Amino acid sequence: MRKTERFDVKEANSLWQIYKTVSFWKVVKNFIVIQAARYTPFLGVKNWMYRSFLRMKVGKETAFALMVMPDIMFPEKITVGNNTIIGYNTTILAHEYLIKEYRIGEVIIGDEVLIGANTTILPGVKIGDGATVSAGALVHKDVPAGAFVGGNPMKVIYTREEQERRAIAEKVDE
Repeated sequence: MRKTERFDVKEANSLWQIYKTVSFWKVVKNFIVIQAARYTPFLGVKNWMYRSFLRMKVGKETAFALMVMPDIMFPEKITVGNNTIIGYNTTILAHEYLIKEYRIGEVIIGDEVLIGANTTILPGVKIGDGATVSAGALVHKDVPAGAFVGGNPMKVIYTREEQERRAIAEKVDE
């Protein structure tokens, strides 16, 4: 289950309440920084922009590919570990606006995680260290450390333990 805070909305759908949840000027600043970073080919500059202007927690030697879209409303709720790769055109959301409520949740991506292109990560999920998320996946729940996941909806394809058992079995067969 995703870990999000839920806030009821009494009036029109929650998107109409957007500036009650986040400042207009914060959104403008975040939009400008994110758009510039999406096209920046320099990984160090991109990480510096995310850390400095968006207050994202970004680990050392992490690589955001071209066109990655961090959350525009709450980027400070995104943490990405060391030596992680976020693939082309991935969207990382820390909020979701629904009809009768909106939700906000931290996204925690561990160390040495590989996230394939065109993946969407929903708020309130944790992706464990060493996990791999296949391209085009919808990450709607936590991903165990070392697991390989994919699909829409996302499913665990194999875990670290299964991979280790296969490797041992292959050695025995030799």
